[in-house]
Amino acid sequence: MPKILFAVNVSLFFSKFLLPLSDHFRQKGWQVDGAALDATTWPPCQGHFDQLFDVKWSRNPLDPKNLLRGVHQIQELVEREKYDLVHVHTPVPSFIARLALRNIRFKTGTKLIYTAHGFHFHPAGNPLTNAVFLNLERLGGRWTDHLVVMNREDEAAARQYRFVPEGRLHYMPGIGLDLSRYTAEAVPETEVERIRTELGLTPGQPLFSMVAEFIPRKRHQDVLLAFAQLTYPEARLALAGSGRLLEEMQAMAQKLGLEKRVYFLGWRQDIPALVKASVATLLPSQQEGLPRSVMESLGLGVPVIAANIRGVHELIQADRGFLLEVGDVKGITQAMRWVLEHPSQARAMGKKGQEHMNIYDIRHILHLHELLYADALGQPYERPSNPEASHA
Repeated sequence: MPKILFAVNVSLFFSKFLLPLSDHFRQKGWQVDGAALDATTWPPCQGHFDQLFDVKWSRNPLDPKNLLRGVHQIQELVEREKYDLVHVHTPVPSFIARLALRNIRFKTGTKLIYTAHGFHFHPAGNPLTNAVFLNLERLGGRWTDHLVVMNREDEAAARQYRFVPEGRLHYMPGIGLDLSRYTAEAVPETEVERIRTELGLTPGQPLFSMVAEFIPRKRHQDVLLAFAQLTYPEARLALAGSGRLLEEMQAMAQKLGLEKRVYFLGWRQDIPALVKASVATLLPSQQEGLPRSVMESLGLGVPVIAANIRGVHELIQADRGFLLEVGDVKGITQAMRWVLEHPSQARAMGKKGQEHMNIYDIRHILHLHELLYADALGQPYERPSNPEASHA
């Protein structure tokens, strides 16, 4: 049976996105290994891989130390284990692994697949860094057997810059959402009430939420500034996630006088209940691939207030939520106010979003990976008839 290595930056990425993929192919008899900065010490990964390996690469894609450490480790690992497939995700592993395997993959017969979770060059990016990341993708494309993109803008960019030949470019609608868990019907009201009780909410008291890592591109500051201008003192805001800007955002909330109205929840494992307890979710991010938090919200029938950027506007149309320009604090405030003043219409928006989520279901995405891997291994397969899910 085939051997595959999944390589990501940090193991949190495994537990957020890739464990269903690993479990699925292990159940089919494959050997599935994982490599990340902290793979052997991250408890949620245990039991989901045949082998785990720590790779000493930095989260900074421009860190020169990656060339000294990560390249050698990946080369040694692939030569020793002789993988049939190496599937890389996230910017640092994607480039380092492709650089490491650019020559030896021909000796080992390894096929290299790269899934881009949103190219790091984008309309809201700095022109200089955009140029750097674009040229890195151009270079890395030479060493890529198959490139997977998850939004149509990245698909168009990959074609425009000819990162890979046409037959090796594939579109998939994300990395999969378990709709048996992320549907309104799957989350019991007792769980919703537990969340509301934990936060001290009274019956009918409105809650907005945002689920995102505290990093600059997520733009938590826009949500805090908008919420401070919302003239509904009974409304509350929950921010779930961790990250290097957490303390800075906590200080900002206190400076804005929001310390009693904003909850910083940290890392949570009960996101479905939190989202269902909300009247709307928010994502003012300036860069995404195909954001899972938006898919989760729509799957649960909760409308979204988000920035009108790549990936996001594919999920949200006018009848599923609000699309605003990046940095439009006033627009976020107005959208929150509309949700509070039109509760039945807001719920109808969420329902429209829920009806749109079938193509993002994890079972569909797993099937698309079966087709992708069969293609990479030179095995026969049938192309899906659904044009939304077909190979590009």
